[in-house]
Formats: sequence, C-alpha cells, structure tokens
Amino acid sequence: MNSSIRLKQTIIVGAILLLVAFLFTRDIKGLVKPTEENGKMPSSGQMSESAAVSSGLNIQTTSEAAKNVINKNLATDITNLENSYKGATGAEKVELAAQLAQKWDDVEQLTPSALYLEIVAEAKPSATNWLASGNKFLKAFESTQDSLAQPALLQKANTSFTKALALDKENIDAKTGLGVTIVNGLGAPMQGIAMLLEVVAKDPKNIKANMNLGLFSIKSGQFDKAIPRFNTVIAAAPTPEAYFYLATALENLDRNKEAVEAYLNSKKLAANPTLSSFIDKKVVELKNKN
Repeated sequence: MNSSIRLKQTIIVGAILLLVAFLFTRDIKGLVKPTEENGKMPSSGQMSESAAVSSGLNIQTTSEAAKNVINKNLATDITNLENSYKGATGAEKVELAAQLAQKWDDVEQLTPSALYLEIVAEAKPSATNWLASGNKFLKAFESTQDSLAQPALLQKANTSFTKALALDKENIDAKTGLGVTIVNGLGAPMQGIAMLLEVVAKDPKNIKANMNLGLFSIKSGQFDKAIPRFNTVIAAAPTPEAYFYLATALENLDRNKEAVEAYLNSKKLAANPTLSSFIDKKVVELKNKN
C-alpha cells in the first residue's frame, strides 16, 4: 500500500512540476506578456541563451540575441549606449554599465542585465553590488527555459553571492541566495538547506528562503513540511506560485477541499488562460474525489 501511495505521489508531482516548468519560469505576476507596442518583450518569450553560454555568457553575443526579441527602436537606443560604453574608461564606463543593466532590465532581458551588474560589482566591489549581480543572475536562471543556459547562470549567481558574503558575513539576502544556488545543484543539497534554515531562524518570514524550503520539501515528497513554508510566504506576499505549490502539497496529502481553494487563489492571481484551464480541470477532478 505504501509503495502504491508513493507511486501516486510521484506521478502527481511529476505532472505538476512539468506544468510549473512551463508556466512559472515566466513572469507570473499577471502572466500578461508585454508587447513590442509598449516597448517590452514580445509574447514569444525570453531569448534563447544557448549561444551565449557556449561563449561563457559573453555580453556581445547575449546582447545581440536579446535585441532580436525587443522593440527595434529600443534595441537601437541600447546599441548607441553600448557604443558609448565601449569607448569609455574609468568611472564613466562603470556608470554606463549600470545604465545598460537598467536598460536591459526594463525590457525584461535578465541575462545581459546581470552581466552588466557583474561588471559594476567587479569595478566597485561591495556586498550591495555583488548582491544585485547575484539576484539578477538567479532571476535569469529561474526565468529561462534554456537548459544549456541554466548551469552558467546558476554558477554566476553562486559566485556573486559568495563574494557578497565575503564582504558581509551577516548578509541574510546573500546567504539566502547562496543557499538557493546550492539547493539547485551547486553543491550538496543539504548544505543549501542548512543555510536556508539558518536564514529562517534569524528571519522567520523570509519569503525567498521559505519558498525554496517549501519547494525542496515538495521535490523530496515531504508535503507536510511544505505547507507551513508556503503559508508563511502567502501571509507575507501572496503569489500565484505560492498558492499553486501549496495546492500541490495539499493535494498529495488528500486534503482536497483545501487544495481546491489554493488552486483557485492561484488562478485568480495569475489570470493566465493556460493555467486557468489546467486548474479548472484539476478542481473538477478533486471535487469528484470528495
């Protein structure tokens, strides 16, 4: 009987994680993609970063690829700024790198933004600058669907957080980020978990730490441990992701009525047709089990 339950859980988790890989690697806050008309990224999604990874996330290669998926006028503006950057020296060059990081962030191209933030941190090393670089690389890692890009982005994030911690050993955000990179594959997972547990011991409501501890609990089948983590996140900052993962954990514990409520909250916050269709079917399925 236990093996049957475990098999059921594995199948459910596998299906849901596949869906999550499709939906939640995007900017889920509304899940309405900006278009070329409003100067943001078109609905085709994030740029492919395979070429960038093959050259070590080279700024030039990454920049050229990113320009293919943004408004042409904005791409021209960025090109002009990049030309100024290439001809600059000293403090002016660092300032232009910071401007380029912001420009790329404005059009939701996270990898070139992170690479310019890394340049700023290298020129002006501080815990704050390295933390900004790490956070952007981590967000790029979480946002891309390019499996070739992910290891390089994760490594960059890990390095940035490590350097931030070297400059400020008590920096909770840097420790959280480093723990997340370790849990996601850069080291022994339990080492990363231990770091995240240290964070929540000092800051019990830390959103990023609780979210990742909850995700790890789901991946390891510890659904009962995942629930309080996601509830903590929801109490502080309710998101479609947190409700979706909470529903996943509740469903696997056969707490179907609560799972339905959590799924519907995820649907309401995300307002995404694909997710809505999935949740509608899931709700019917769970109600029929009651």
